[in-house]
Order: sequence, then C-alpha cells, then structure tokens
Amino acid sequence: MTTSIDAVDLPRQNWDKKGWTAASLGMATVTSLVRLGSLLDAHVNQVLKPYGITFSRFELLTLLMFSRTGALPMKKASSRLNIPPASITHMVSALEQAGLVERSPDPRDGRGVLVSITDQGIALVSSATPALNRFFTSLDISSEALLEESSALRRQLGDG
Repeated sequence: MTTSIDAVDLPRQNWDKKGWTAASLGMATVTSLVRLGSLLDAHVNQVLKPYGITFSRFELLTLLMFSRTGALPMKKASSRLNIPPASITHMVSALEQAGLVERSPDPRDGRGVLVSITDQGIALVSSATPALNRFFTSLDISSEALLEESSALRRQLGDG
C-alpha cells in the first residue's frame, strides 16, 4: 500500500528537520500558494478552452469591457493587470488577430496606443462568463478572511 505524500507538508517537515523551523511555516505557505496558483490557472484555462482563450487574455478583455469607453491605453492596461508591457503587446497582438480587440493611436498621447474591445470580444466575454462563474461558485470559497490575507500578502510583495 502506497502512502500519499503531501507536496507541501513533506518539505515543511524537511525544513523543520534541518533546524529552519522559524521559516518552515512561511515556506509551506508560499509553496502552497504557488501550487494553488498553478492549479487554479490550469482549471480556469480548461474552463475557457472551448472559447479559445486563456484566462490572462480573458482578464484583459474584461478590463476593457468594464472600462467607461471599452478602451484603455496599453500602458494603463499593463499597469492594471500587473503585466509587463512586452507581454501586453504580445497578448494584444493575439487578441487583435482573433478580432477581439483593435489598436489605434491614443488621441491623448501621440506616442501611445489605445486598445479597444470589439463587439466580437464582448460577445466572447459574455458567452464565457457563465462557465467561469459556475467554476468560481463550485469552489465554495466563502471566507472573506482568505481573500483579505491573500490580498495583504500581495500588497506586501508590491502588487498594488
């Protein structure tokens, strides 16, 4: 009979054995959160797969859709999503090729680029959102404390 080894608990035990007890809880927490992030990313992307979009691209589309005009400067989108400018450029190129966004010169900034969601992009977000919402509610995460703690940790690490 094989015993299941917890991927977070075992490293924590090893930290304790090495005498790094003061850091073992932090290490286990970080390891758990990183693994959780990977698992959530994989599951969310699986939910969105039938719609032909990744969660990071979906986030950009929803950011644009919820903006007052349906458009944002690429620099602002990069900042709001905490994604490097080069990654936003790559993401926008893929979304533009799929007909989900359009680029245009930013009238307020001669050197800037404005990215706008298209009607096709709005339709995709509208059709994919119910599937995502079913996934979100299936998680049965009802603890505001969990959200507050994870938000505090993100801020401590420089996220917004």
